Amino acid sequence: MKNFQENCGIFGICSPDACVQDIYQGIDFLQHRGQQYCGIATYGDQGILQVTHYGKVANTMTDTDITYLKGRSGIGHVSLKERQPVMWCSKLGELALAFSGNIINAKSLMQEMMERGIVFYKGYHIEIISMIIMNAGDIVSGIAALSEKVKGAYSLVVLSQEGIYATRDVSGFRPLCLGRGEGKFAVSSESRALHNLDMELVRDVRPGEIVLVSPNGFKTLKQLPAPRPAYCAFEWAYTASIDSIMDGVYVQEARNRIGAKLAQRDLAEGGLTADIVAPVPMSGIGHAIGYHIQSLVPYQEVFLYNRYADRSYTQSTQMAREQMAKRKLSVLRYAVKGKRIILCDDSIVRGTQILHKVKDLKQAGAKEVHVRVACPPLMYPCDFGISTRSYDELAARKYIPKGNITHMEELRALENWVAENIGADSVKYNSLDDFVAALGIPEGELCLKCWNGMHPA
Repeated sequence: MKNFQENCGIFGICSPDACVQDIYQGIDFLQHRGQQYCGIATYGDQGILQVTHYGKVANTMTDTDITYLKGRSGIGHVSLKERQPVMWCSKLGELALAFSGNIINAKSLMQEMMERGIVFYKGYHIEIISMIIMNAGDIVSGIAALSEKVKGAYSLVVLSQEGIYATRDVSGFRPLCLGRGEGKFAVSSESRALHNLDMELVRDVRPGEIVLVSPNGFKTLKQLPAPRPAYCAFEWAYTASIDSIMDGVYVQEARNRIGAKLAQRDLAEGGLTADIVAPVPMSGIGHAIGYHIQSLVPYQEVFLYNRYADRSYTQSTQMAREQMAKRKLSVLRYAVKGKRIILCDDSIVRGTQILHKVKDLKQAGAKEVHVRVACPPLMYPCDFGISTRSYDELAARKYIPKGNITHMEELRALENWVAENIGADSVKYNSLDDFVAALGIPEGELCLKCWNGMHPA
C-alpha cells in the first residue's frame, strides 16, 4: 500500500437562484476534509461551467470565478490529491463528477478499459468512475455498474441537466447526507455544511442508494443490494468536524463518550493523580472534554491552535506533516509549568507528532505528561480513504508486527513501549471494545479494518 490515499469532501445544491455562493460556502465548511485542491462546477444556460484551483477555497476562489460560475445547480469538491469536479461531454450529455473515497482495484480496472480503447488523462480514480458511468446506457445504470466493478469506497455526485445524482457505495464507507431549506435541496459529505447554510439535515444517503437531487426535492431512483453497512469509525474519532452528525450519531457526543471511556479505565485501574486534562487541538478536544466530565479533573487548554494551519494528519508527505504540526500548535507556558497533565489525542499513527508535543510540554515545565489515546492502536493501513498508506508508518506495528492485540497484557506492554519512545510518563489507548461501545453503533455496522484487519466487504 504505497499509493496515496484520498480524503476529501463533496457538496452539491439545486437552488431557485444562483447557487455558486452556497457551493463556495459549502465546500469552505468542508475544508477540513482536504486542503490542497478545490473546485466548483455549475449548470446553467451555458451548460456546465467549471473552475478548479490548487489551494484552499477562501484563498483561491476569486470574485471573477464566482461571477463566471452561473447556474442554479452545481457541485463542489475539496481534496488532498487532485482537481475535481471533472467535466465531460458524453453520449449522456454534459456531466461533471466529484467523489470522495478510494478505488482499491483502480490499476486493473484502468488496464482493462485501456485494452478496450478507453483513454485516460492522468489515471485519476474519478476518471475511472467517469468512464464506467459514461459507457453505460444512462447515468443510473452507470452508477449501478460501479457497485459491480469497483472495489473500495466512494461517495459520488454527478451534475447533469436533470439535477445532481448522489450515491454512496453499497457499504457506506464514506459519509453523505441530504439537506433542504427555502426551496433549496443539497447533498454534502457532512451536515455542518448544511447547518451553516441554515439548511435542515433531512437524512443520510443510504448505502447503495442512488438519489436525484433536483429543484423538486429528493427522489430515490434505485436502491442497490447492500449486504451490510460498514461506516468508517475513524470519521467520529478524527476526520469529521465536531459539529456534524453522521448516520444518526453526533460527532461531539461520540468523542465525549470515547474520552469518558479513557477516564473510566484510569479510574478502574486505580486512578491517576493529575492537575489538568488537556487536548491536542482540534480533534482531541471532544475526547478531553469527555475525560474531564467523567474524571472531574479540571479541563485546561495547553496549546494555542494556529487557525491558519492545516490538519497535519492529512498532509501528503511526512515532511509536510511534521512542518504543519510545528506550525499548528504553540505551548501555553503559563498553563503548563509544574503541572501533571493528562493529554488527550485522537490517535497515534506514526508517533512523531505526539513525541514533539510531549517534548514541548516537558520543555515548558510540565511535571508529568500522561497521554490518553481515543482510538485503539492502528495496526493496518486503510484501503478506503484515510491517509495511512503502509505498515511501516504505523508505530504500533513496530512493537506488535503480527498485527492483532489479543489480550490486555499485550496492550499494556505496547503502551509502555510507546510511552518510552515518546517520552511520556504513561500512555493508554482505548480498547477496541470500549471504542466501539462509545460510538454507540453496532460493531457489525462499522469498518474497523484499521484496528482488526478485517475487510467488512
